[in-house]
Amino acid sequence: MTNAAQNLPALRTVSTDLVQPRVLPHNIEAEQALLGAVLVNNNIFEKVGDLLEPDHFYDPVHQRIYEAINTLVQRGQIADPKTLRGLFQDDPALSHVGGAQYLADLASNVITVINAHDYAQLIHDLHLRRQLIGLGEDIVNDAYQQNLENPAPKQIERAEHCLFELAQTGEIDRGFIRLDKSLTYSLKMADEAFKRDSHVTGVTTGLRDLDRKLGGFQKSDLIILAGRPSMGKTALATNIAMNAAKAFAETTGKEGSAVAFFSLEMSSEQLSTRLLGDYSSVPSDKIRRGEIKQEDFTKFVEASKLLSRAPLYIDDTPGLSVASLRTRARRLKRLVPTLGMVVIDYLQLLHGSSKNGDNRVQEVSEITRGLKGLAKELELPVVALSQLSRAVESREDKHPQLSDLRESGSIEQDADVVMFVYREEYYHARSEPTRRADEGEDKFNQRYQHWMERGEEVRNVAEVLIAKQRHGPIGTVPLHFDGQFTRFSNLERQFNAIEA
Repeated sequence: MTNAAQNLPALRTVSTDLVQPRVLPHNIEAEQALLGAVLVNNNIFEKVGDLLEPDHFYDPVHQRIYEAINTLVQRGQIADPKTLRGLFQDDPALSHVGGAQYLADLASNVITVINAHDYAQLIHDLHLRRQLIGLGEDIVNDAYQQNLENPAPKQIERAEHCLFELAQTGEIDRGFIRLDKSLTYSLKMADEAFKRDSHVTGVTTGLRDLDRKLGGFQKSDLIILAGRPSMGKTALATNIAMNAAKAFAETTGKEGSAVAFFSLEMSSEQLSTRLLGDYSSVPSDKIRRGEIKQEDFTKFVEASKLLSRAPLYIDDTPGLSVASLRTRARRLKRLVPTLGMVVIDYLQLLHGSSKNGDNRVQEVSEITRGLKGLAKELELPVVALSQLSRAVESREDKHPQLSDLRESGSIEQDADVVMFVYREEYYHARSEPTRRADEGEDKFNQRYQHWMERGEEVRNVAEVLIAKQRHGPIGTVPLHFDGQFTRFSNLERQFNAIEA
């Protein structure tokens, strides 16, 4: 060896641990122990059957054995090494573990069946970890692919959706609950409502008579607020959302809640301008046109201070799918745990995941099911605005009916509460009588006077028609409507009549 070679540094030995691929999380011994316990005592399957599926096992052989056990148990037959032997006698997949004898080995090596549920939970947890690893790899691979049809925001939404789906599969069924435990929650809710001055059990609407009829908006309810154009659907929804958020800020969460407002029709700036006009008593149309006075800015400052304290979150992204909306609502719920209500303006501007846009009825059905699922999942009321069909305009009596709900009967079916906004003043102003050719002047004047009197009766009066309430009575709630500020409020004369 030359002197030069002797002076070269020795090559560093590379550890074989660094180049060996990592093995996916699994526990073969736990799988064997669980299968053996079930083969010894099929009653164990009742405890683990709802938690485990065949593909939750890491070993393909164990997947097949568990699936065979499941099939026999569901048929009401015994699943043990003897009954399963015929299914696996000549199965080449079991040849490397001893063939059908492997079933007997599993059963004979069982020491106790007490820990079977713990083994099942461990197997399930390891399955979720493997799924997470696979999902992470898919996310990385998608991110490397630069595709105009697959931008990063869509990839994020899809990743969140996949994570949520995985989280749902990880939820263990809580099973049956005794009535006495359910009653504990009901009594607690009644006690909290009794202690409140308003006696509201859900999220307050800020409208006294509506709260009396509904008890506030209840958790897990899908509430449809429908009406024809110009009836004030958006104004009422905005008022209710702001009332709930303001009540949360003022009562430290006892009656109101943080609110997510998905505005698919109006921008967040338009909504905030409406609210600013309402709380400053300066018409929002004058704010937009700049027809304001110097002293109005003092009102704006005071109104802004009040509005900024209310936890109202606006998403004005147009063209959302129901899946994207659910993803965004879940994300906000994680960031804002006090989120207690979701408002959507409006339902017909959402679209489903189906590629078939021709079947709008089926698409609306998917949307309403998705919104009801969101309400149950996040345990909060979801208020969705909805358009009505033109059938209302063709009737002499313009009061809306359930059959007027546009595009799908599933709206009525999936909703827990259906409310209609109706303002007779709108139609009355457009029905000014004209003198008929064969009508005398006195008769016309009498008819015109009656029209004027009726106009005074319905001026600034709106009605919320509760056409469906799954857990309470239906009926009509009169409200005061100030069109100048698009503001709904309590109708005092109706309140006095009720008290009397």
